[in-house]
Amino acid sequence: MEQRLEPLFTPWKIGNCEIKNRIVLTSMGGTNLLGWMEVNHFDKAGARFIMEVAKNNCGLVLPGCQPVYNPMYGKWLYKNEKMYQDLAKWMPEFHKTGAKLFVQLTAGFGRSFTISSMMETLYTNKALRVLAKPVMDLDKITAAPSPSPNRWSDKVPSREMTVEEIEEFITAFGKTAKLLKDAGVDGVEIHAVHEGYLLDQFTLKYVNKRTDEYGGSFENRYRFAVEIVKEIKKVCGKDFPVSLRYSVESKTKGFREGALPGEEYVEAGRDMAESEKAVKYLQDAGYDMLNCDNGTYDAWYWAHPPIYMPENCNLEDVEHIRKFVDIPVVCAGRMDPRVAADAIRDGRLDGAGFARQFLADQEWVTKLMNGQEDNIRPCILCHNGCFNMCHYKGVPNDQALSDSLHLARCAVNAETMQWDKHKLIKTASPKKVHIIGGGIGGMEAARVLKLRGHEPVIHEKKGELGGTFIAASAESYKGKLRDLLTWYKKQMKDLHIEIHYNEEIRSLEMFAGSPVIIATGSVARVLKKVPGHEKMVEACEYLTGTPVGEKVAVVGGGLTGCEIAYELALQGKKPVIVEMKDDLIAQTGVCLANSSYLREWFAWQKVPVYLKTTLQSVEDGKIICKDETGKEITIPCDSVISSAGYLPNPLAEESRKVHLVGDCRQVGNLRSVIWRAYEAAMKI
Repeated sequence: MEQRLEPLFTPWKIGNCEIKNRIVLTSMGGTNLLGWMEVNHFDKAGARFIMEVAKNNCGLVLPGCQPVYNPMYGKWLYKNEKMYQDLAKWMPEFHKTGAKLFVQLTAGFGRSFTISSMMETLYTNKALRVLAKPVMDLDKITAAPSPSPNRWSDKVPSREMTVEEIEEFITAFGKTAKLLKDAGVDGVEIHAVHEGYLLDQFTLKYVNKRTDEYGGSFENRYRFAVEIVKEIKKVCGKDFPVSLRYSVESKTKGFREGALPGEEYVEAGRDMAESEKAVKYLQDAGYDMLNCDNGTYDAWYWAHPPIYMPENCNLEDVEHIRKFVDIPVVCAGRMDPRVAADAIRDGRLDGAGFARQFLADQEWVTKLMNGQEDNIRPCILCHNGCFNMCHYKGVPNDQALSDSLHLARCAVNAETMQWDKHKLIKTASPKKVHIIGGGIGGMEAARVLKLRGHEPVIHEKKGELGGTFIAASAESYKGKLRDLLTWYKKQMKDLHIEIHYNEEIRSLEMFAGSPVIIATGSVARVLKKVPGHEKMVEACEYLTGTPVGEKVAVVGGGLTGCEIAYELALQGKKPVIVEMKDDLIAQTGVCLANSSYLREWFAWQKVPVYLKTTLQSVEDGKIICKDETGKEITIPCDSVISSAGYLPNPLAEESRKVHLVGDCRQVGNLRSVIWRAYEAAMKI
């Protein structure tokens, strides 16, 4: 093992519970041991994921988050004893790994509960609201400290919780924790003063306007979280460890207004002065560990950092508040293992939290220990398979229902949490399979085919692998995407995949009788009806090196266009964004943590954005556009980048022996490319 990493693999204690190393799997929705998006049950998929992580040298595993009250069907978690019996049977096998398990418990989401269009209909239609109540009681699910707007929807406001409801939750935490303790769980974590969830909302002055014992003063605002740990300690004993998920600062300007790294703002939530006081208060109440990051749902990019956020984005704040407590402190948020090891070595931190990297590669800690870092499949921080709760102007949560119900999957690893559907099965009849196109889709198909026992052959028309992903990973901040491309190239080498470079296939006749996978990607949509369109630089051309001027008009404000504008601004150029829709990134499937960062960053940096605006012509030194009223707008610029989307580019039609994968079948994102390639390779 690299010497610098050694502090990560030293033992430590949470209360009397000894942990073998400092690697912590911080909780993610979808990794629950006890299912809750349906009738409560012991979740075998979550258990499998947790077991794989534990077997691969994680010290402390924190699955979750687990609501003590099921928002679906309204069942209290402690009332289904069979779940805990199943858990008790499973725990001995888990403990053989040497890891420890704390189950994270939450009171729910309050005003942060994700609202879909269907839920809006259920809430606003009085008859449906009554009929749906036994299955989904939105009044109870979204209740908050005080009446407040929902994070996702203006149509489903939050009402004020009653004291009786608060007391009911406190009792439920104690009963649930006792059942978990009796089942052999090593501790629990309370998802409390964190991320703007319900319990955190009680602590935040901009949400909590109560005048009773749960509002107003500092002590009253933190009372809910304090009474929960006291109840657990009363029921389970003082030696039963209770961790607290904790946001050091809210990084929030107000409802639906976050604060970006480096931005000057007035904190609406918890500032550092209050945090210094709060951590000591919570420690004295009985909490045995603080598991920390920053942010709220109004500033979601802090708790779920996209690729635009700096590495170790929360570390400085977490190191600071550690000075005010005597209990262990863990930090999460784009943590670099070596930076974390340095902080632990110096006594600035006690544990390092990692989450989504475990979804990409459950074996990554073992590989890190064994000096096999180049074999770690990297997380690219896209939030597309694991947590793609989405939102744009005027639209509630717009993700597919399957995504809402099945979190903790992974865009770059088709198998994670989908082992029933995506699992490698050796073939009984090995075949030579020709793959046309050496992009990510082609390489994923080749990898899966080879592991199954087939002989894949890649035919790539250029002199290197990667396809359009070379352009997609080109921006300065996309190092993780370049790491993924490097990983795929290494897989091709290690698996001895046959590759023919500089070979453009125009017909499938030469492969008659053999199965073929076509992964030829897409072609850029050209705005041919726009006079002067030939003067524009296509997005991929810019990303692969075509120079542009200082003032650049980016036509198309989807994710690709916005990322290009962001890169241009980082390089010191002056981008202008022109978008025909009513908001930037007005497309499904882009996580709010990612999209809101870019929208807010452009506003902060005063990047000009023209919405509901269409391009009319491209002329020397300017573009001519029209706004929604028909008014003509002249925008001076040195260059114009076209980001108008892409069209499938299949070489042939799909058939029994011809499989289309990736964008040549249907333009999507990296998740759809990898998952479709995996599925196609499993059909052969």
